Amino acid sequence: MPKKILTTKKAVDKKVPKKTTKKDNKDKGKALVFASNQKSFWVNDGRILNSLMALHAALDSMEKDHFEHHVGNEKNDFAEWVDSVLCDSACAADLRKAKTPKAARVVVAKHLKHYVI
Repeated sequence: MPKKILTTKKAVDKKVPKKTTKKDNKDKGKALVFASNQKSFWVNDGRILNSLMALHAALDSMEKDHFEHHVGNEKNDFAEWVDSVLCDSACAADLRKAKTPKAARVVVAKHLKHYVI
């Protein structure tokens, strides 16, 4: 009976790509814009807003009549300010669809997730 010859192969170092997750590939986010004193938003209830975070907090406790002073069928002061001063046209477009303070707050919260805070 012939003898079996055993051979061993040298292990080759294989480069295995690192598994990535959505978190690894996620955009780091954009910087939150703060308006200057001259470009801050003056709400008719006396509050002065200078960022998307400030708008989010204000909408949390804003009375409907104060909201409706700035948002109606023909205008949306919040959306205009977010677009022109805070330079977030996507958030402004979504704000134009919001008809209540609660709906506007949800929109702002959604867009705040794209910022580094």
